[in-house]
Amino acid sequence: MPHPKAVIFDLLTALLDSWTVWDAAAGGAEAGRSWRARYLELTYGCGAYRSYEALVAEAARDAGLTAAAPAALHAGWDGLMPWPEVSAVLAGLRARGLLLGVATNCSVELGRRAAARCGVPFDAVITAEEAGFYKPRPEPYRAVLAALGVAPEDALFVAGSSADVPGAAGVGMRVVWHNRVGLPARPGPKPLREARTLDAALEGLA
Repeated sequence: MPHPKAVIFDLLTALLDSWTVWDAAAGGAEAGRSWRARYLELTYGCGAYRSYEALVAEAARDAGLTAAAPAALHAGWDGLMPWPEVSAVLAGLRARGLLLGVATNCSVELGRRAAARCGVPFDAVITAEEAGFYKPRPEPYRAVLAALGVAPEDALFVAGSSADVPGAAGVGMRVVWHNRVGLPARPGPKPLREARTLDAALEGLA
């Protein structure tokens, strides 16, 4: 299998531990998971882009949380931490001459702030706000490919959720899934590989 020219990442689960920040804002892991599950339902079904912050707040209300939860999430955003191996993996890819991109389901402001937490610069960061739609719609994936100037067959996508697998594959990219927290797979196409760490997901492929 030929090596890619670019590796494109989901940001908020494949590269960053956003689970801890959501759980802290919700006041616990159970409330955080319920809130986030509802948020994902809203993003997957919303069609054209609606404000990320508005969807987060709507999901909090639906999950029985007060307005303090989304406020705490926003306040804690700069506390997002990369998974332990992320900086070394990204630096290694860049040293080998690969382009690095991000396609993330959030606003421009929060996407740029989150990407900066990874410690290695990206060649392109595309948010749902810029693309006009949330993943797994094809627009964000196509937008980051265009920004990097690479064809889908020359890119490898690192999914952070099962929904990213058919989304990225649907535009012609090869896909691996960094399933850090052991999320269940949704029906549909399977990734080339599923792994619990980023380096294991990419080993031998990039």
